[in-house]
Amino acid sequence: MVAITLPDGSVRQFDSPISGLDLARDIGTGLAKAALGITIDGAPCDLSTIISADARISILTAKSGAEALDLLRHDAAHIMAEAVKELYPETQVTIGPSIENGFYYDFARPTPFTPDDLVKIEARMAEIVERNEEITREEWDRDEAVAFFLGLGEKYKAELIAAIPAGQTISLYRQGSFIDLCRGPHLPSTGKLGKAFKLMKLAGAYWRGDSRNEMLQRIYGTAWFDKKELDAYLHMLEEAEKRDHRRLGREMDLFHQQEEAAGSVFWHKKGWVLWRAVESYMRRRLEANDYQEVKTPQLVDFSLWEASGHADKFSESMFTITTQDERHLAVKPMNCPCHVQIFRQGIKSYRDLPLRMAEFGSCHRYEPSGALHGIMRVRAFTQDDAHIFCTEDQITSETVAFCHLLKEVYQDFGFTDVRVKFSDRPVKRAGSDETWDKAESALLEAAKAAGLETVLNPGEGAFYGPKLEFVLRDAIGRDWQCGTLQVDFVLPERLDAAYVAEDGTKKRPVMLHRAILGSFERFIGILIENFSGRFPMWLAPVQVVVTTIVSDADDYAREVQAALRAVGLRAELDLRNEKINYKVREHSVAKVPVLLVVGKREAENRAVAIRRLGGSDQEIVALDQAVATLAKESAPPA
Repeated sequence: MVAITLPDGSVRQFDSPISGLDLARDIGTGLAKAALGITIDGAPCDLSTIISADARISILTAKSGAEALDLLRHDAAHIMAEAVKELYPETQVTIGPSIENGFYYDFARPTPFTPDDLVKIEARMAEIVERNEEITREEWDRDEAVAFFLGLGEKYKAELIAAIPAGQTISLYRQGSFIDLCRGPHLPSTGKLGKAFKLMKLAGAYWRGDSRNEMLQRIYGTAWFDKKELDAYLHMLEEAEKRDHRRLGREMDLFHQQEEAAGSVFWHKKGWVLWRAVESYMRRRLEANDYQEVKTPQLVDFSLWEASGHADKFSESMFTITTQDERHLAVKPMNCPCHVQIFRQGIKSYRDLPLRMAEFGSCHRYEPSGALHGIMRVRAFTQDDAHIFCTEDQITSETVAFCHLLKEVYQDFGFTDVRVKFSDRPVKRAGSDETWDKAESALLEAAKAAGLETVLNPGEGAFYGPKLEFVLRDAIGRDWQCGTLQVDFVLPERLDAAYVAEDGTKKRPVMLHRAILGSFERFIGILIENFSGRFPMWLAPVQVVVTTIVSDADDYAREVQAALRAVGLRAELDLRNEKINYKVREHSVAKVPVLLVVGKREAENRAVAIRRLGGSDQEIVALDQAVATLAKESAPPA
C-alpha cells in the first residue's frame, strides 16, 4: 500500500507503486495532460518516476512557478544541443544548465558560431519541438558511458563522466537520436517545451570555468511557458538596454572608466554631485538614528585578517603588499575587523550598548576581469557599512529598528517592493554548530518581530553568521540585492571584543553587520537605471538650467541663477548663441529636470518660463514664485 499526500492535504491510497503520470491521471485527465513533472517530498522528478513509498507529491504544471520554469529551461538547453548536433555534427557538447531567466550550453567547435547560425539553430529547435520526441531516462555503468561518448568523439562529456566515482549510477537522457549525460529531471517529451523560446547571444567560456583550459563557445537562450511571457521579458531587456548605466553615464557626463584603472570609477563633476547627494542623505539618516561615524585605515597588517578569519575566506580576492621592512599588509576588503579594533579601545560597559558604528568605508577586492560590469561590479567600492555592538537581548529591538530605517530609506529612493531572503549556515564557516543554532534562531525571531516574510536561501550565510538579504525591485521588474543584516557571535570572540556586564563579568558583544545601500557604486548604478537618468529633483546633479532666448536677457538670466543658488538649488546657465529648440533638446538628453527660459519679455516682467523634462508645455510664473516652488520640490527627504 502506498499513501500519497497531495498539496491540499488529501491522501490517496494505492495498492502498488504508481508513476507520477498515472497519479495525475487518477486525479483527472486535464491534470495529466498539463503535467510536466512531479516533486517527491519536495525533490523534482520526472513524470515517469515510480512512487513506491509513502510521500508528499506535487504535480508540476505550467502554473507551478519557478520549479516548472527550471524544468522547461533545462529541456530547452538539451533541445538546443540536439539542434546544434544535427546542424553541425562536428561540434562537441559539454555542459548546459538552466539559469535565471533562461539557459545556456557550452560547445567545442573549431569554427565560430555566428548570429546567422543562431537563427538556424532556433529554427531547428522549433522542428524538434514539433517532432514531440519522447524523453526517456537510462541508467548506465560509468565505464561503459565513458567508452560510449569517446566513441562519439565527445571527449568533454567522457571527461565529466570519468570524474564520477566508480559504482555511482550514471543517468543519461535520450530524445530522438540525441543522448546526453544528465541528472534530470526532464519533461516527458520535446513537444512540451512549446515555442516561447529565443536564442539571445554568443559568448566565450573556459572549459569548467578555468582560464587554463580551452575556450568554448556558449550560446545563451531564454524560454517561457507562453509568448506573452517571452514578449514581456524581451521588452524588459529592451528597456534595460535603454537604461544601461554605462551609456547614460557617458551621455549625462557622470563618470567614466578606463583600462589603466580597471574596476575603478572616475567620477566627473556631475557624478560626484550625485554621489554626495546620496552620501549626505545617508549621513543625515545615520545621525538621526544614533550612529557614530568613524574612519578606519586602508592598509592593515595581514595578521588581523588571519585572526578574523577573512584571510582564509577571501585571501584570493585581497590586494596585498609587502613593505621594505617585510611587513605583510592588505588593502581592506571590508570594514568589520577594523571596527572591532575601535570597540576594543577603552573599557566598554553594558550601558554603552547598543553601540552603532558606521563608516562610508572604501574597500578593495580583486574581481576577475570577466566579472567586472560598469560601476555595478568593481574592484574599488565604498560601502554604507555599519556594525551594531549589542547584547543578545538587544538583537530583536536593533533588528526591528534597522528594518524600519531600511524600509524608509528605500522608499525615499523610490523603491517600495522589497523582498527578504534568510541565508543560513554555509558549508565553510567559523564557529560551532551550537553557536550557529543560536545565531540563526535569534535572527529568525528578530525577523518575525520586524514583521518580515522571509524566503530561505540555503547555505548562503556569511562565514561568521546567518544573514537577511534585502532584495528591491526596480521600475522594470528587475531584482537587486542591496541591504544585508548579519548576526555574528564569532568575530567578537576571535578578535577579543568584550564589555563589562551588569553583574561585573566580562561578556562578548553580539555584532550585527548591516548595510542598506551596499556598495555606493552599485546602488548609484541601480538608481541611474531605475530612473533611466531622470532623477527626482533632490538627486539630480543639475536641478535647473537657466537659458536665454536672446542675448538681451543675459543679465537677467544671471540674476535668476543667483536667486536659485541662494536657496540651495544646483542651477547652471546656458547663454550660448544657439536656437532655443536646440538648447531644450540638448538639456533633455542630459536629463535636466527643469529649464527656466528667459527672454526680453520675461526680463521686463521679472518672470520665467518653466519647462519640465518630458513635457512640451511651459508655464510663465513670477521669479519669486518659481524660486520658492523649485526650492520646495528639490528638498531632500527629511
